[in-house]
Amino acid sequence: MFEHLNSQPSDKIMELMAQYAEDTRTNKLDLGVGVYKNAEGATPIMKAVKKSEEILHRSQDSKSYVGLIGSIEFSKNIGGLVLNNSVDDKRLSFAQAPGGTGALHQLLLLARAAKSVGNVWVSNPSWPNHQAILKHLGMNMSSYYYFDETTCEVNFDKMYKDLNDMRENDILLLHGCCHNPTGANLSLEQWVEITQLVQDKNVLPFIDLAYQGFGDGLAKDVEGLNYLIKNVSEAMIAVSCSKNFGVYRDRVGVAIVVSEPAKQHVVQDNLKSLNRLTFSFPPDHGAAVVNQILQDETLKVLWKDELEEMRVNMLDLRERLASELQRETKSERFSFVNKHRGMFSKLGLTSDQVEVLRKDHGIYMVSDSRINVAGLRKDVINYLSSAIASII
Repeated sequence: MFEHLNSQPSDKIMELMAQYAEDTRTNKLDLGVGVYKNAEGATPIMKAVKKSEEILHRSQDSKSYVGLIGSIEFSKNIGGLVLNNSVDDKRLSFAQAPGGTGALHQLLLLARAAKSVGNVWVSNPSWPNHQAILKHLGMNMSSYYYFDETTCEVNFDKMYKDLNDMRENDILLLHGCCHNPTGANLSLEQWVEITQLVQDKNVLPFIDLAYQGFGDGLAKDVEGLNYLIKNVSEAMIAVSCSKNFGVYRDRVGVAIVVSEPAKQHVVQDNLKSLNRLTFSFPPDHGAAVVNQILQDETLKVLWKDELEEMRVNMLDLRERLASELQRETKSERFSFVNKHRGMFSKLGLTSDQVEVLRKDHGIYMVSDSRINVAGLRKDVINYLSSAIASII
């Protein structure tokens, strides 16, 4: 039987991690994997998470299942954080999932089950797993122009022109904030234009929200999303808690569906069935930790303070890197780094240049020149900038 299996392409980021681990150079630098690191280069557990876990350790008296759609209270609390009362509760359906990836997968399964779905439109570039999951599920894809490799900013005119080719019942996949891999975001005015196009074309917006709080703040990061949700009849949102709560390995995610009130029950019923068929019951620990934070005002304040500290640190790293690159290159070529938001920026380097950085300088980044800004330390910015200047 297994002789008919074909080898699968390796995940580029996982492959990069393996190469980095094998590198014996002491000055090597990992800018590939998307995790936040502190000044010491470690990915710490947030204090709010630690305190929440301590409370749960004392108070939990069972490890029984929490239901096919997980904790409803947790999902509604996340919904409140994301949606800011932009939609009536009677239009919302939720399902807890193993991470943001799990939420994406379940929502695409739901869309596929609707049978009338057309093409799924994905930004070029986008997070590689978007295309991989769609291919795995046998769903049709189209791409739309997003990132200008010359300016390293969103080219909205070309994006809008491509999206005019969308047809009724297509799905438009958007990044809620902190676009991965580019770090280049849509403005609120552009979200307004996209919302009008979604209405005119009668397509289903699908928002991947993995970095709320990492860009311009918890509320501002979802302004565009909230405007869109207020003005459409249907939408899907995949939420990840991995980054903003630092619970990467605990796999905490929520699938949210906005529909007409009359369809809420059938949507919820289908989400429940899809969870049962995919993994039965979602993991509880990480979700319980996050829920405890969101319903305990003291923990919530602590978490918000920690998240803001992380966000401000990333902005500081961006400013320092842009300034140092300007000094080293004697140009404004990399000024966009300071304008981008979130963990990532795409530097506009060629794959050959990225390879030289790896071989000659021990600097590891994805071949498309995406770097994890949140993985930088202040003491290595000079080294990174000097190395980049030497190869362009």
